[in-house]
Amino acid sequence: MSRRGIIMFTSCNYRMQLRNFRSFAMLMQFSTNSPSVEKLTMSEATAELFSGLKKGERASLARAITLVESTNMKKSVEARALVQEVTQYCRHEAQLRGEPAISFRIGLSGPPGAGKSTFIETIGKKLTSEGNKVAVLAVDPSSGTTGGSLLGDKTRMPELTVDPRAYIRPSPARGHLGGVTRTTNEAILLCEAAGFNIIIVETVGVGQSEYMVSNMVDMLCLLLPPAGGDELQGIKRGIVEQSDLLVPAARRMAMEYTSALKFMRPRSPVWRPKVKMVSARTLVGVQEVWDTMQKYNKILIESGELRRLRSNQHKLWMWSYVEERLLTLVHSSRSVALKARALEAAVLAGQLPPGTAADSLIDAFLHKLKS
Repeated sequence: MSRRGIIMFTSCNYRMQLRNFRSFAMLMQFSTNSPSVEKLTMSEATAELFSGLKKGERASLARAITLVESTNMKKSVEARALVQEVTQYCRHEAQLRGEPAISFRIGLSGPPGAGKSTFIETIGKKLTSEGNKVAVLAVDPSSGTTGGSLLGDKTRMPELTVDPRAYIRPSPARGHLGGVTRTTNEAILLCEAAGFNIIIVETVGVGQSEYMVSNMVDMLCLLLPPAGGDELQGIKRGIVEQSDLLVPAARRMAMEYTSALKFMRPRSPVWRPKVKMVSARTLVGVQEVWDTMQKYNKILIESGELRRLRSNQHKLWMWSYVEERLLTLVHSSRSVALKARALEAAVLAGQLPPGTAADSLIDAFLHKLKS
């Protein structure tokens, strides 16, 4: 049974059962009052990888990201052990510095052709010239037919690619929705552990509803091409209301979106979204954009909002992992997979509605857990 086949059965009832973690925990014989934390042990090879990561070795960082991206079950266990150690290490480093975080995470989104790579090249070179270490996690769309990805972002950043203070990692989306990959969270942590203090996540070319990156970064910056819409488009709910900084390429658009933001409720209690016009090719407005980003980061740190934001993101990541792991468990169970194929056939034949089939599949899965 394919992953897509399982996702077909996702329904409102399914998501409600996912969020009922207490009932699920009772079935798994866990205690919700005093959850136990499983301490995973790294293998010798993974421990060596972690050591190289802390030294800032680029090769170790590349191998670590490859490890967390792997879908191999054995490597997935090693990846979880590595991420657990990296999380503790980054928290300890932040405590030593007396700061809520050791990096500034910036999400960069926008529709195809908005100039995201060109903008990253321009601002990235500026930041490295000032002594910063910049990591760029670029997500490329994957083919819905073959599953392949071009991974050509580096070709649009020729100068930043060879900069010794920068690291660019293209990764395939592999059908993951929201404009990012399923392992972007882990890749961000690995870059932090390797000493990169500014991490930029470039999403795939997105539309109104693909803003999952906002749950992974401190600041979401939305690039808007000259034909990016009018004031009414800006008022529409979606990625615009999730953005902290809008960067249009045309003066008329800057005026339209500035007006639109007046009708938006800011997502942060300490920051109202700004509009800054920029041209990455002529460098006009680049300094103003970076100054706004720095001001935002400073306000979040001083108000304590950054700590709250990161904590809330960790909770959202947990539920994201719950959904992913449950789908993996369903897929790995032979009896449940057989049941799923029978239900798929019934749905295709019109004998069962998808929602009823989803409930039946979930019941079969929970029954297997009890047995």
